[in-house]
Amino acid sequence: MKQFKLWLMLLALPLTVVAQGLKGDNLIPFDPNVKTGKLKNGLTYYIRKNAKPENKVDLRLVVNAGSILEEDDQRGLAHFMEHMCFNGTKRFPKNQLVDYLQSIGVKFGQHLNAYTSFDETVYFLPIPSDDPAKLEKGFQILEDWAFNTVLTPEEIDKERGVVLEEYRLGLGAENRMMKRFMPKMMYKSHYADRLPIGQKEILENFKYDKLVKFYKDWYRPNLMAVIVVGDIDVAAMEKKIQEHFSGYQNPKNERPRKIYDVPNHKETFVAVESDKEASFTQVRLIYKDYDQPKKVVTISDMNRELTEMLFTSMLNNRLQELTNSPTPPFTFGYSYHGGTWARTKEAYQSFAMTQEGKQLDALKVLVEENQRVKKYGFSQSELDRAKTEVLAMIESQYNDRDKTESENFVSEYQMHFLENEAVPGIEWTYSTVKQVLPKISLSEINILINKYIKDDNRVVIFTGPEKDNLKKPTEQEVINVLNMNAENIKPYEDGTVVTSLLRKEIKPGKVVKKETNAKLGTTTLILSNGAKITYKKTDFKNDEVLMEAVSFGGSNLFSNDDAKKTLFAAGALTEAGFSGLKKNDINKFMTGKIANVDPYISSITEGLSGSATPKDLEYLFQMTYAYFTDLNMDKEAYEGYKQKQSAFYDNMASQPSFYFQQEFYTYLSKDNPRFNGLIPNEKTWAETDYELTYNKYKERFANAGDFEFYFVGNVDDKIMEDYAAKYIASLPSTGTKEKAIDLGYRLLKGEHKKVVNKGTEPKSNVTIMYYGDTSYSPKEALAMEALGEILTIKLVEQLRENESGVYGVNARGSMSKVPYGSYNFSISFPCGPDNAEKLTASALKELQKIIDNGPEEKDLAKYKEGELLEHKKEVKENRYWVRMLRNAYTNGTSPEEMLAKEQKITALTAKEVQEVAKKYLTKDKVIGILMPEKTN
Repeated sequence: MKQFKLWLMLLALPLTVVAQGLKGDNLIPFDPNVKTGKLKNGLTYYIRKNAKPENKVDLRLVVNAGSILEEDDQRGLAHFMEHMCFNGTKRFPKNQLVDYLQSIGVKFGQHLNAYTSFDETVYFLPIPSDDPAKLEKGFQILEDWAFNTVLTPEEIDKERGVVLEEYRLGLGAENRMMKRFMPKMMYKSHYADRLPIGQKEILENFKYDKLVKFYKDWYRPNLMAVIVVGDIDVAAMEKKIQEHFSGYQNPKNERPRKIYDVPNHKETFVAVESDKEASFTQVRLIYKDYDQPKKVVTISDMNRELTEMLFTSMLNNRLQELTNSPTPPFTFGYSYHGGTWARTKEAYQSFAMTQEGKQLDALKVLVEENQRVKKYGFSQSELDRAKTEVLAMIESQYNDRDKTESENFVSEYQMHFLENEAVPGIEWTYSTVKQVLPKISLSEINILINKYIKDDNRVVIFTGPEKDNLKKPTEQEVINVLNMNAENIKPYEDGTVVTSLLRKEIKPGKVVKKETNAKLGTTTLILSNGAKITYKKTDFKNDEVLMEAVSFGGSNLFSNDDAKKTLFAAGALTEAGFSGLKKNDINKFMTGKIANVDPYISSITEGLSGSATPKDLEYLFQMTYAYFTDLNMDKEAYEGYKQKQSAFYDNMASQPSFYFQQEFYTYLSKDNPRFNGLIPNEKTWAETDYELTYNKYKERFANAGDFEFYFVGNVDDKIMEDYAAKYIASLPSTGTKEKAIDLGYRLLKGEHKKVVNKGTEPKSNVTIMYYGDTSYSPKEALAMEALGEILTIKLVEQLRENESGVYGVNARGSMSKVPYGSYNFSISFPCGPDNAEKLTASALKELQKIIDNGPEEKDLAKYKEGELLEHKKEVKENRYWVRMLRNAYTNGTSPEEMLAKEQKITALTAKEVQEVAKKYLTKDKVIGILMPEKTN
């Protein structure tokens, strides 16, 4: 996407530079809060002090080199090189790098990570910043990644298996179709033949010197940036960069870092691709720009970006209205002008996901909407709303300018290094947008379509399922849609914007009691209808308030027959809108207002989740009131929802991994009469009853007195009391309290193995599960979670590093208290079919070691360090507190227990972890394995 959109998504600290007397040729300033420079060898650096989160620093090594620079016999080696950086360096031989980072709380894959794309390779290293020794180690790691990776034949050969497993993960319908349409999409471009994952034959057989050559050619100072953002001393960090990176030189005869273009073409290329395993039916319409992208350097450039953003916003609002109609043309659709896979090529692009057999219809709608804009333009009212949206979004980010997470800044500086995009900071941006935005005229926006839409340099791509009864569109039919006659297209009709979210008169209730909890910092309001509101005022974000509301009951109170009839229709309820307003009416009214509420019914609870800015908090309360008292019933909206859901789900079972999950859980749930599959199909839609679902919803939300509401964020006591009395205490109440009901249905008991055959690619998935009933114990629950984390560490070491059999593997343990005490432990990983049984045995062997001997103390220490580091970050986030308060309610525990989490983690012993492993994981287990279809 465009740079200005990035500004709006990223925050920055205040600047002293404020836009005054702006002129088009004024340069956009560089944020003075960032210390930037370049070493003599050409390495660029960015440093910024930012204390959110506290005692942490985000380090990043950016290499301006990716798969686009590979030679023919190196395809896949840019990505392979990324892998090797974790497998042994000068200071951290073998697997010591990952081992050390885990010991200081950095989790492999979750925190420590990297990626390789066409044009760059980027390494992420977030570490604690409160220990000089850890900081020094962090810079040693960056230095070693850049210049001192050990590329021994032994380690290269070991890593081949891991990279090939990652290659295997990408195999399937989407990959097969992409390989066929890429030559048209990236016509005569180097990008069409340099996908970062590479080629299997090369990954299996490349000579070691080919990888060494790539590393020496492209991992050099003048193609690198080091970014440091966090709770640090800027001067000290600059010194460290100089110490660790100044001594390296560029190659004497360095290879030029070539920039590859995507050639223009007169033809219109059409690719209609299908596959028997394709899950989704999609349409892409691409109009490539003739020229290379213009950088955002001046105020005029910024004006151009804003203009394009407004265009995109207005067009997508129209597409969203169509999606919300009773006969939606697609599940979702959007258009934008922005980047392709190549840095040197932008395009005007439209996308839609639709029902099978409806691709031409979806394309026709996209083309019609483009033509409608070309013929009539947008209206002033649309533009006014779009401007309001932009200002509301940037204002919210400006309000939170001192709460920005370090990782956001790091991403911003990465883009500056790679693509020279402006970094002015949020204060300058906010001030400038307020001056520039009002001056953008409708005529400036309406002429953009003439630049975007053209008869050449365009590509249409259809992808979808292949079926005997499904006729594939022809290339000529696609061309005919593109060249449609626009004479009969009528102008867009912008309806009247409603003036309120509510239509019923509200008779306020009262706050009858107020309690405070000094330990938690919470206030609880007990209302006249029996409802409770607990809120916690925080300063974690200036412009955020989160809400959770919950009540026991849920669909477990429905009969088995009603549960089946309502399961898949529940998602349609909010599609109907509320207060007599359709969804599009609500969306228009909420332009520039940031608030949302989503009601739900789960198996044991019903509730609502929501968020808002403090300024717009009343709208959240109004939506909550409307969802309780005035939800619309609209069968047309239901039919539209069903159509969109069918487009999304109808072919999911053709995807082998999903088919496996469906078959596996159907097998395990055969004694449960309420189980109705994981997704809807033709049979379940036929038995679904929308009217019954609506009535069941009304029943579940008829008693607000049984609800507890939790608010966390920048709230005001007086406002909370006023809104609580007006919008919550006024809700209907029956005076009764419900409990979570256990219906007694369980997954299949005993020792079982289920093998499912699906798919043509050599791909397997393995799932190992232990589960059952037990008396819930908080201490055991923590030990079970720790067991999952510790076993994951051991499985990565054995299955990935030692056996080179998997790319990723995960173990997870948990216990639940409601509606009955239970435990669940699972191990899962994808792999090659030939290795499935062997790796399953290896995984169980690693588990047995812990059962027999307990976890090693070093692995328990890694778990503790990681959890404590994560917890210290989470307790400064609103979402953590609102989730914990809600969970305390549903689990029937005191919310004060969350205050002792650090103490509980620290006190956990290896013996306690071993005991839960012995107690729960020596009983019956269930193994599920996905294997490819058998061929003759």
